[in-house]
Amino acid sequence: MAPKEHMDIVELLHQSRTEVRAAAEGLTEPQAKHKPSPEKWSVLDCVEHVVIVEGRVMGRFENPATGEVPRADQEREANIREAGTNRGTALQAPEPTRPTGRYATLAEALAAFDAARERTIAFAQQKGPELYAIAISHPVFGVLNGVEAMHLTAAHARRHAAQMREVRGAL
Repeated sequence: MAPKEHMDIVELLHQSRTEVRAAAEGLTEPQAKHKPSPEKWSVLDCVEHVVIVEGRVMGRFENPATGEVPRADQEREANIREAGTNRGTALQAPEPTRPTGRYATLAEALAAFDAARERTIAFAQQKGPELYAIAISHPVFGVLNGVEAMHLTAAHARRHAAQMREVRGAL
């Protein structure tokens, strides 16, 4: 991976963190816990889910998939970014990634998110040129190379930042 591509990944991770934090900024605890309807998630739920998923992705990086690594493909990366942020298609989160109320406050959830994202950014910075050589499995997208997984991680956070803004709009 060229140095610019490596920095683009890191920048995407920073930008999506900023989006999540901005979507939660200024909310009171009751607002952060407000669910627009019983089946919808609150802002706090969204942050918890993003933390869980990011931790699971990093766990996959620690135990990479074996076999062939998908080749570098900028079109596929763009498609993953698009699909990852698309709120037009409702997806049901797998049971292990659903929020369970593990964080008592939004501040606590955001601190966990920051810690998870710092771990992801550090990994991306450390592995930069090697990301195309790492494969991880994903339950929806199948086998991804490390760059694709980083794009999806950033897109996933952006998707839920958009959901958080929707919830804020319903307050």
